[in-house]
Amino acid sequence: MAMRSICRVISAAKIAEPFQQEIKSNVAKLGYSPVLRAFLANSDPSAKEYADWTAKTATGLGITFDLQQIKREELEAAILDANKNPKVNGIMNYWPVFDNVMEDTRVQQQVDPLKDVEGFSPVFIRNLYDNVRFFDPPANLIKSILPATPLALVKALEHLAVYNPLLEEGSRLYGKTITIVNRSEIVGRPLAALCANDGATVYSVDVTGIRKYTRDRLKLERHRFEEVEMTVEQAAQLSDVVICGVPSPAYKFPSASLKDGAIAINFSSAKNFDKDTVKEHASIYVPSIGKVTILMLLRNLLRLSQNQHNLAVVSQSSVSAKSAMDVRASL
Repeated sequence: MAMRSICRVISAAKIAEPFQQEIKSNVAKLGYSPVLRAFLANSDPSAKEYADWTAKTATGLGITFDLQQIKREELEAAILDANKNPKVNGIMNYWPVFDNVMEDTRVQQQVDPLKDVEGFSPVFIRNLYDNVRFFDPPANLIKSILPATPLALVKALEHLAVYNPLLEEGSRLYGKTITIVNRSEIVGRPLAALCANDGATVYSVDVTGIRKYTRDRLKLERHRFEEVEMTVEQAAQLSDVVICGVPSPAYKFPSASLKDGAIAINFSSAKNFDKDTVKEHASIYVPSIGKVTILMLLRNLLRLSQNQHNLAVVSQSSVSAKSAMDVRASL
């Protein structure tokens, strides 16, 4: 019997290192400190802790992090004011705020897409699912924004060499199978779409069952999904990567069902994998991803700052003014 390889535990800090340097360098190239205005309108101590971590990271990279702690009934007006403020380059909120998801969504959608670092604006979500990267082809000056946590997980997969750089961009996960235990609209579902759009076969797991996402061997321009009859254990046995994000300390993924040599990634604040069992089967274990998520927010801020600059430059050209107006209207 072949000896199993030793499991490597890779920290979020290790994955984050190149992005810290990238962001710091790009801030220096901007020649000014971009401003990220964050609104904290709830009393969740974990949200305040996350805000403090973001502030510390942003400040260390030359970014101005402007945290405003306000009442929830003040949030919508504060967002609209920040939309109009030319000194604010990006806006984010700490959710949930209201007593129902629909109200949170309605208020979130008040954020100007040109300032939405979280990538939750309807136009960004539509582009994500439709596998569209830019708003203004063929010029490709205004790039779409991806939600921070799904983007952080994609960057983790790139760091772990799950993406194949020898393949054409947009198909570099071809041949890989990934199970994602979470189908939230914030992380799990967009992550499944991103991975499938890049060529992977994805099993998306939640309490209602399992869906299979694919681009049908790259024949389709964007992914499609179908309901499949299988267990999470069966999906795990087929998977090169298992990504878990169940927000409950009571949940434990059945790590013994991992394919030997698989990669296991946890993005929940709870530990979804038993650390001893997962190391018996996985070749790589990533216990958290939070530090990478913060950097993706800041990376999105820089991308938005560049989008704002590009749109302003295009608007100054009489030839391109209509094009700029068309892009702005589409947002």
